[in-house]
This record gives sequence, C-alpha cells and structure tokens, in this order.
Amino acid sequence: MPSPLYADRPAQPPEPGTVDALISQTRRLRGDVDAVRRDAVMDEDEDDPRNRWQRALCDLAVHQLDDLGAHLDQLRAGIPDELPATPPADADAVGAEAEGVSDPGAAYGVPSPRTGSLLSRVGSAEWNLLNDEVSWSEELYQIFGRNPESGPMSLDELPSMVFAEDQPLLQALVTDCLIDGKPIDGEFRIVRTDGRVRTLHMMGEPVLDSDGCTASMWAVLRDVSELRRSERAVRESRDSLQRRRHIERTERRVAVELQEAVLPPWRGSLRFAHGGPGAPLDVAGHYLPAASTGLIGGDWYDALALPDGDALLTVGDLTGHGVSATSSMAMLLGALRGMAVAGIRPGALMGHLNQLLESAVQPALGSAMCCRYEPVSQTLSWAQAGHPAPLLFRDGTGRALKRPDGVLLGATTGAAYEEAEIRLLPGDLLMLHTDGLTRRGGMDDTGTQRLLGLAPRLAEARDAQDCVRSVVEEFGEAPREDDACVMVVRVGH
Repeated sequence: MPSPLYADRPAQPPEPGTVDALISQTRRLRGDVDAVRRDAVMDEDEDDPRNRWQRALCDLAVHQLDDLGAHLDQLRAGIPDELPATPPADADAVGAEAEGVSDPGAAYGVPSPRTGSLLSRVGSAEWNLLNDEVSWSEELYQIFGRNPESGPMSLDELPSMVFAEDQPLLQALVTDCLIDGKPIDGEFRIVRTDGRVRTLHMMGEPVLDSDGCTASMWAVLRDVSELRRSERAVRESRDSLQRRRHIERTERRVAVELQEAVLPPWRGSLRFAHGGPGAPLDVAGHYLPAASTGLIGGDWYDALALPDGDALLTVGDLTGHGVSATSSMAMLLGALRGMAVAGIRPGALMGHLNQLLESAVQPALGSAMCCRYEPVSQTLSWAQAGHPAPLLFRDGTGRALKRPDGVLLGATTGAAYEEAEIRLLPGDLLMLHTDGLTRRGGMDDTGTQRLLGLAPRLAEARDAQDCVRSVVEEFGEAPREDDACVMVVRVGH
C-alpha cells in the first residue's frame, strides 16, 4: 500500500522552509531515540534477548536517522534536475520488481510482511559457541532467500553466500567479535539462492559467560540494498551533473574565444572616410549576452572599410548557442567580408550566403542585414534576410525603414533578395540590431518602440559610442531570452 504521504500529490520541489523543518524534526527524533537507547542499556538484562533486540533496533534507527539527516542536508543544498521529484511509494517493491521477484519469500513459501515495512528488511541471529546451536528469526530467512526447512546457517557456512571480495571483511568482523570482544558493525554483499544480490548491514556483539569468555554471538542484519542503490544513483547523478557543467564551461570558453576572434577588434567609435571625400561615418557596436542561458550565440556585427572607399555594415543572428553556432557565424561572416571586398552588391551577397548556409555541414537558419554605404553620394544600399529593419533617427525623431523582400538564410533554395536604397543626410543616425534586443516572447513590437523612444537622448549624444551606451543602459539589464547585437552609425558633417 503506498504511503499516504505521497498519495495523490503532484511532484513538486520542496520549499526551503519545509526542508529546514524536516531537518529540525529529524534531529529532535534522533535525540529521543538516543534517550531510549540509553535507558535500554541501563535497564538491560544481558540474558534477555528481547533487550538486545530493542537496543539493536535503536542502533538501526539512529543509523537511519543519520542517513536521513545527510540526505535532507543535500536536499537543502539543491536538487539536480535529473533526480526524481518524489521517491517511489515502495522502494523495496521497486527494487524487487526490477530484479524479477515480486515477493522475496514467495519462492520458498515464506510468508512475507508488507514489502516496504522495516521488519521485512531486519532479521536477527544468535550463534551459540558452547553447544553449536544457531537461531535465526523468520525475517532473516527472507533476507537470505533461504528455505526455513533448511535451517539456519552456521558461522562456517555463512561465507558461502558472501561475495568473494567481501569474505575477508566478514571474517575479520566475526574474528574481532569472538576473540577480542569487539562489537560488529559492517556491510557485505550476499548472493541469495535465487541469484539476487543484496547488501547487508550487520551489527552485533559477543555474549560473555560468567568467566568473561565468549559464549555466543548475536547480530542484527539489515537489508540496505535499496538504500545503497539510491545513494549510488545520487552519487552518479551528481558526478554526471559535474561533468556536464565542466563541459558547458569549456564550451562557453571556446565559444567566447572564437567570438572574440571573429567580431571587430575595435572598441569605442570607428570612423570611416575621415578627411576623405564625402560625409564620414562614426560607428560603434556592442554584444549583449543572453541572461537566460550561459552559452554564447551566433549574433554578429561588423563594419569594414572596402577597397573602393565604401563601407560594409552588417548585423546578423544564427540559430543556436555554443561552439556550433559561433563556428557557423565565423564561417558566414568570413564569407560575407570576402564577397563585399570583391565588390558583390548586398542583394546578390545575401543570395550567396543563403546558398552557403543551406549546404553547410551543420544546417542552421539565420537572419542578416547587409548594407553598403557610398560616402561620396551618401547612399546606403541594403538587403535583408528575415531581419529587423534599420532604424533611422533624423531631426530628433526615429522610424523603421521599409524592408525589401528577403527570407531567412538557409530556409529556401535559390532565394532572391531585393535591395533598397536611401540617401543619408549629415547628422542622421542609423541603428542596426538583432531581434534578441527587442524580443520579449511573442511578436511584440514594444521593444522597437522603446528604441525609437530614445531619439531625444541619441540626438544629444556626443558620438556613436555614447549612443550605444544609451541603448545598453535601456536594455542591458533586462532578462533577454537570446543574445543580441546593436550597432549605431552616425553620418558626419
């Protein structure tokens, strides 16, 4: 019958206060058990096995409460996501079912108490050294899977069921008890007659005669197989979690190094065509990592002076995070720079990027914007692939430019990308960004409106870097679902 503590309750993580209360209750209960054990020792009649049994049960209860206290401390420290939220209703039944036996004593006709009860997992034995008599409790036959008709096992027969590796330990425990009068407290594994492997915790002590010689040895044996199995699962889960976190930290470090190697090395403002023909450009950019993940994404921004005097301006975003995304971003940005230097126009360039991403070893989708600025004519030609439109700020107000047609990179074979042109005036400010900056779950444009609302502050900014700083102050502390890039381009006089 499942414990009512877990019946009809959804799996939920425990509240910290609840765990603290359980820890306090466990400590109080352990103190109470200690008091009962001390009273049992003071009132104990050495010749009465019932008193020894009571004291042994108190010792076992202390062990269980110590185990429970340690587990509750781990619970308060934090539960890995992989661990089950609630324990099984009947741990012993789960363990027996996993090993193909529904009732440990059924194969031998031994009536078994409820499988999850304490008594079904605790048995007692006494070996009399004077007359070679051995007595086992009924529960001990169940633990060993031994037919009661076969009778109890002597100390010489007991090692035959014990793992070969554990036999020296058992021998040492018994020898120390019989010869040196030391109490027994140790664990060993047995192979039952039905082939099942169980772990037993043995506690006991010698019984002395009037001359102080060992007359018999009694012991209480507890089946701790499920407890040790649970501890192994916790240990393995913790080790697995630590390995995963190490891998994630390593991957993040590699991704950061790769991103820093690819993104523009300049910090602050970058000025184009200063002192040359046409209006110069003041450019600044910034990368904002995601708050919800510890991994670096595939966002990029770039500004590059081209051989003919034009300037390349681009931002983009590839799906995914980690080394895979940053390596794909590095490949795409390198190709984009090479084709721009070769003089390929933004629309055709986007088509080549689409083909490149579609045929990549690691398929991905991406949004991107590619702009080419001619300083002599002050003309901006641009194309986009499923990307937010540039924001143009002029005379203290801002607006989004009308986007030319263009689908996501890697989404469609042979996609064509339109180009748009606009003439920029001295004092104009152009803002390019990835959608991670403004997205908040759904298709909400409130982020764009917040950017456009920065127009008065941007008009008073000293340079492009100051404009970027205002954007970061507005959006940098917000919990973003994805990483983001922003680049500000201001046309000089």
